[in-house]
Amino acid sequence: MSVWLPSAPCTPQACVRTTAARTGAPLAVLRLTAVVALVLAGVVLAPLGGRVPARAVRWWSRSVVRAAGVRVRITGAPAPTGTGLLLVANHISWLDIPLLAAVRPARMLAKAEIRRWPVAGALVARAGVLFIDRDRLRALPATVARIAAELRAGHAVAVFPEGSTWCGRAQGHFRRAVFQAALDAGVPVQPVRIGYRDRAGAAGTVAAFVGEDPLLASLWRVVSARGLVAEVEVRPPLAPTAHPDRKALAAAAAARVGTGESGVHPLHGPGAGSGRGEPAADDGCGGRGPVPERRTAAPGQRSRGLAGPAGHRHGAGEAGGRQAGPQAIPGARGAVGAY
Repeated sequence: MSVWLPSAPCTPQACVRTTAARTGAPLAVLRLTAVVALVLAGVVLAPLGGRVPARAVRWWSRSVVRAAGVRVRITGAPAPTGTGLLLVANHISWLDIPLLAAVRPARMLAKAEIRRWPVAGALVARAGVLFIDRDRLRALPATVARIAAELRAGHAVAVFPEGSTWCGRAQGHFRRAVFQAALDAGVPVQPVRIGYRDRAGAAGTVAAFVGEDPLLASLWRVVSARGLVAEVEVRPPLAPTAHPDRKALAAAAAARVGTGESGVHPLHGPGAGSGRGEPAADDGCGGRGPVPERRTAAPGQRSRGLAGPAGHRHGAGEAGGRQAGPQAIPGARGAVGAY
């Protein structure tokens, strides 16, 4: 485990609360089968890349979420198209990846390990996915430069700057380095806020994919839930010229997403952290009282998402999605973070 991997204090045991409203096993199996089939179809079509219309990518992305039995609510003005755009969002679940692609198809930055995956690795590489070696800090400046080049070319890049998944009751702060790519390319930053609610309309953690939670267990928990709703709010974009540096730009984006100084996510209410990885007292994220942000994962705990090196002046944030191809899911668990 690299000492630079960002992590969250969230664990399935402490944070994830399953809903009492559960569907029957036959329907859950049907949903799981549909999700797997759609993801495999996306992997097969991934090499087509930009030849797949954006409308088709959005349809596929929504279909993955709906196939899991999750209703989708997207509010706010549509994300700008036809220009480079850096999408940034809080990170809770593997569902976040297709949800962001439903907002605007975007290019993915994935961990280098994905390239070695059987079949899927070769397919996503052919699709033009950007890879990052998380254990090589010297590679980070080049990675930021590559992101900036994609943005200048008019592509969208979707990023989870927390560098790891959180349960949604508390959030991590936005790592800054990826925002340098937006400044260098002179493109806007599009904040997106993601949250999940249960059948009764209360904020829930059923969809959270944190800590040592196995992917299959998370999948089953989601497809077994009844009335789960994913809420995606597209916030007003941020012009890079309105902020003097990446620190200010990251802070502005975090405030709009709801991971700023207050640490209270608008979709989840009080009980979140300070926005600096500090869950409030009795927040269900690993203990009582402030929990200082850690630059290393807890013993036996993996860092979720595109978690990678942090602390370097040219680190990058986690990313997911693809500019115009349905391959957001295959690289969902890989990233780069920077303080």
